Amino acid sequence: MTSLWHYAFVHNALLAGAIVAVVAGLVGPFVVMRNMSFAVHGVAEVGFTGAAGALLIGVAPTTGMLAFTVLAAVAIGLLGVRVRERDVAIGATLAFALGLGVLFLSLYTRYANEAFNLLFGTILGISRQNVEFSAVVGLVTLLALAAVYRPLRFSSVDPDVAAARGVPVRLLSAVFLVILAFAVAEAVQVVGVLLLLTLLISPAAAAELITPHPGRATALSVLIALGCTLGGIVLALYKPWPPSFFISTLSFFVYLLARLLGPRLGARRRSVPDGAVGARPFV
Repeated sequence: MTSLWHYAFVHNALLAGAIVAVVAGLVGPFVVMRNMSFAVHGVAEVGFTGAAGALLIGVAPTTGMLAFTVLAAVAIGLLGVRVRERDVAIGATLAFALGLGVLFLSLYTRYANEAFNLLFGTILGISRQNVEFSAVVGLVTLLALAAVYRPLRFSSVDPDVAAARGVPVRLLSAVFLVILAFAVAEAVQVVGVLLLLTLLISPAAAAELITPHPGRATALSVLIALGCTLGGIVLALYKPWPPSFFISTLSFFVYLLARLLGPRLGARRRSVPDGAVGARPFV
């Protein structure tokens, strides 16, 4: 198995995995804070519909996936800000998109292997062009996130107070969903649509359980996402099972471990006197 490390497909997989993990680790904490797990799932499935439509007209599936995820993100962001409004908007958008996807696949006369690969991820089969696509999309995502970081965090923690202070909460919701759409389009190559929550939810949720400090939680989220992604790829090289399985399993067990350790760490933090290092709240 050591000879596999010399092949280009392994290098491509590790590079793409690292890029996707960093982006997911940085975007994930906002997804958790804003209770947007369902939004991640919805936007990802709309992206699958876009990939199927792209195949139908002879365009690269990644292009259609990115276009549809952005359109869905804008629609969901403008239709609902509060959790209940947003979930209803996602449900309506998702139902229409899935029906459209079924139509696209029924009209496509050839075997839609590329579209179906997006459901489960093909990290060990991506090309150098896919790596470059991930790098460009990742850079755009991180620049956009940096541009709205402070008001986005404020509106994520307390949207009512943020709106009262003049923060454009609805606009920020739409902007973040577009950022999320780019992160989804990038991460689908690694774990696929059906396992996307693995990278955008589990590392951030585990990090939040371990530390309440925002900076440390974000850094820990990135480290967990990197460890699970690269670890899953390495395990797949030594055991011929899907990398998505290993990545999702590692993420799940890290989250379980955080659930077990979180209360103990919380009790230890509460025993630290006020004003001590590490006693700042997660706001």
